[in-house]
Amino acid sequence: MSTAKKTVWYKVLENKHEIPEGRITTVTAGTKQVALSHFEGKICALDNSCPHQGGPLGEGSIENGILRCPWHGWDYHPCTGKAPGFDDGVEPYEVKEEADGTIYVGILEEQPHRPTISDVMLQTMVNWGVNTVFGMVGHSNLGLADAMRRLEEQGKLQYFGIRHEGAAAFAASGYAKLTGKPAACFGIAGPGSTNMFTGMWDAKVDRVPLLALSGQVNTQVVGTGAFQEVDLVKAFQTVAGYNHAVHQHSKHTELMSGAVKHALVQRDVSHLTFPDEVQVLPKPDDEQADNPTGRITPFTISPPNEMLDNAVNLLKKSKRPVIIVGHGARHSMEEIIKMAEMMNSPVITTFKGKGLIPDSHPLACGVLGRSGTPVASWFMNESDLLIVFGASFSNHTGITPKKPIIQVDFDPMALSKFHKVDVALWGEIGVTCKLLQQAVGKHTNTIDQRPEVAARRKIWKTEKENRLLDDRGNGISSIAVFDAMNRITPENAVIAVDVGNNTYSFGRYFECKNQSILMSGYLGSIGYALPAAMGAWAAVKNTRPVWSLSGDGGLGQYLAEITTLVKYNMPVKHILINNSELGKISKEQRTAEYQVWQTAMHNPDFAAFANNCGALGIRVEKREQLIPAMQKINNHNGPALLEVICDVKLI
Repeated sequence: MSTAKKTVWYKVLENKHEIPEGRITTVTAGTKQVALSHFEGKICALDNSCPHQGGPLGEGSIENGILRCPWHGWDYHPCTGKAPGFDDGVEPYEVKEEADGTIYVGILEEQPHRPTISDVMLQTMVNWGVNTVFGMVGHSNLGLADAMRRLEEQGKLQYFGIRHEGAAAFAASGYAKLTGKPAACFGIAGPGSTNMFTGMWDAKVDRVPLLALSGQVNTQVVGTGAFQEVDLVKAFQTVAGYNHAVHQHSKHTELMSGAVKHALVQRDVSHLTFPDEVQVLPKPDDEQADNPTGRITPFTISPPNEMLDNAVNLLKKSKRPVIIVGHGARHSMEEIIKMAEMMNSPVITTFKGKGLIPDSHPLACGVLGRSGTPVASWFMNESDLLIVFGASFSNHTGITPKKPIIQVDFDPMALSKFHKVDVALWGEIGVTCKLLQQAVGKHTNTIDQRPEVAARRKIWKTEKENRLLDDRGNGISSIAVFDAMNRITPENAVIAVDVGNNTYSFGRYFECKNQSILMSGYLGSIGYALPAAMGAWAAVKNTRPVWSLSGDGGLGQYLAEITTLVKYNMPVKHILINNSELGKISKEQRTAEYQVWQTAMHNPDFAAFANNCGALGIRVEKREQLIPAMQKINNHNGPALLEVICDVKLI
C-alpha cells in the first residue's frame, strides 16, 4: 500500500501583482506560514521559519537577489531556499499560477494529530472536573494552548482570554470561592506567570482550590539567562503546596492528578510548569488520561467522640449561645440555620461570611467586626457561649477570646490557631453540625433571643435612616449607594466586592437576601472585584446575575478587563464608588497622626471609558439619579458600569 502524502493546494493570492516585483510577504496555507516572494517575474514560496532561530522570513527583504532574514541577516535564495555558500537552507513549496493570476501553494497533506503530553495532561485535568481556564496565550505556552483549543472544540473546556494574568488568577480564585471547585489560571514563562502570584496567594490564604499552569522556556536553555527565564518552581514554592515542573519522562497523568487532588483535598494552590518543547512531545503510547475514580475520598469526616461530648455539655448548659459563621461554612448553612432555630441562637457572620444567612431572618445579626453592625457586636458581648463554624478568628473580625468557645473547622491547623478555645471540633462542618443537633436534641436551657434581635435591629435601622440624610454637598454618601442596591440588586445575585472604605460600607449597610458575596479576605487585595466577578460568571453563566463593587482605586487596577466582559458578553454589573481618593489610606494616615499624602487619584470618566469599550456606562452625581440609573444597568442586556460620584467622608 502506498504511503505517499497527497499535496493539498491552498489559494493564497487573488492575483500575483498583489506582491510587487522584488518584495516578500507572509501568507497562510492551511496551518503553514509561508514566505511568498515575487522574484524575477515569478511567485516563489518558502517555509516562513528561518532555521537559525525561527525568524519570520516573510518579514524580511530581498537584496541583490537574496532573501535576508529580518532577525539576524541569514541569507537564502527566494525560490530555492538554498543558503549561499552552505549546504542547508529553507524548504521550498510548489506554486501554481492560474490563467487569471490566482496563486496557489501546494502543501503536503497534514498527518492526523498525534496526542501530546499536553493533551493527555489536560484531558486528565478535565476528567478531574477542572474545565474552566482564564489566561493569556503566548510564545512559551503555545503547545499547551493548542491542547486547550482542541478540548474547547470538543465542548470539554471553556477558556477566557484576559488582559492581564493577575486578573486570570483572581478570576480563578473567585470561581473557587463561589463553587468550592478549582479553575485554572494560565500564563507564559517569566512575567506572565509571575503576574499570577497575587491571585494565587488570595486563593491560598482564603483556603480555596486553584490550579496554575505556566509555560516555561526550553529545558536546554534553563540556567543560561535566556529571555524571560525565571525559575518558576522556585518562585512559586511559597504559594503552591503542590509545585512541579513537567519533564519528558515524567509520569504526566500522575502529576496532573496529584495537582488537582492536592487543590481539592487541601483547599490549596497547585502549580505545574511546562517547558516549551515538552508541551508538544508525543505522549507515551502506554499513557492514558487519568480520572478521580478511586483516587479521592469523601470529605464527610466526623469529629472525635470525646470532643463532641465536650461540646454537647457546653451547649446543654448555655442560655445565650451565639453562632458565628465564616466563609468556610458556606456549604453547610442549611444545617447551621436549623441548629440556630432549634437553640434560639442569634447568627453573626464574619465579613467573608456576609450573606450566608439572609438579613431578614429573625435570628440574623449581620456582620461582626470592622465592617460590621452594632447588632452583631451586642450579641457577641451578651452571649455565654460562642459556636464558631468555619471562621479564622482574624483581627478584622475580632471574635472575643473572653467567652467560652466551640470551634468547628475542616482544617485542624485552623483550630485554636491564635489562642486556646474550650472545644475544638475537627470535622466537616455540615456533618458536625448535624451531630451536635442530634446529641443536644431538646435538652437545652436557651432563652428565645428573637425579640431582642428584633429590638436591636430596629435601633440600628433608625440609625441608618438618620445617616441616610447626611449631605455635605460634596457628592453622594456610600449609605445612599447601598440603600439603592438594597432596592435594585437581584435577590439571587453573586456580588464580588473589592477592598477599601467602599467595602467597609458594604459590610455595614448592604442587606443580603439570598446573594452570594465574594471578596479577597485575608489577603485584602485591591483590584479583586471585577476579575472575581468574571470568575463567578464563568461558574454560573446566566443562571444568576453577577454584580461587582469597587472604589476608583480598585477598578483602576484591572480597568482593561471591561473589554473582556464585552468580548465574552459577560453581563456583569459594576458599581463604582468614585471619590477620587484612596479614602481608606487617607483615613489610616489620619488615625496614625500622619499627614495625608499621595492618596488623591487622577481619574478618567469611567462611565465614558465603559461606553468606549462597548459596555454601558452611566455616571451619576446626585442622589435622586441613583435608583433610576441602577435600574437601567440592572435591566441592560450586557456588561454595565454605574459610576457614582461620592463624598469621601460620608462612608
